[in-house]
Amino acid sequence: MYAVVGCTDCGTYWLLSDPDAQDSATCPRCGATHETRKLRRFFESDDRSEAAQARARLLAEKRGEREAFDRAGTVEQLEREAEEAGIDDREYLEGSGLDADEVSAAGDTGGGRSKPRDEIVRDALRDGPVGEDDVVDYATDRGVPASAARDLLDRLTRRGEATETGGEYRLL
Repeated sequence: MYAVVGCTDCGTYWLLSDPDAQDSATCPRCGATHETRKLRRFFESDDRSEAAQARARLLAEKRGEREAFDRAGTVEQLEREAEEAGIDDREYLEGSGLDADEVSAAGDTGGGRSKPRDEIVRDALRDGPVGEDDVVDYATDRGVPASAARDLLDRLTRRGEATETGGEYRLL
């Protein structure tokens, strides 16, 4: 179930999925938190694209652009057209004078997505007590900037996920 709801603070509309299963929702524009049961539901549907279309219609009416909205087509059609209108990565790279296969090979780490920075810092702490420089060296060898590694180590310590004793850190 999808509902088009409106913020009472800033007037923006957004889609809320499964509104009855949530106690609160945050406005994506102003950040205000609302109890979902108190939010006005302008439209409800089991179909996400239908709800997105209703939101688009509300926005057009709010701005006095209903005629332009009617000419534009559905949200689903516009998304499809936008996807088809652009050039793909290979075409862009080759048009820029680069070899797309070489670029792909250079970016291939063999394991898909790289680890998040905080996981790399945690990995550095897993083998027991280590000094800050050891953690930073480990992290920088894996692509984390030294300042970010130090910040992450400090955050882990402040959150109680790591501890520091005598200049040595360990994961809790």
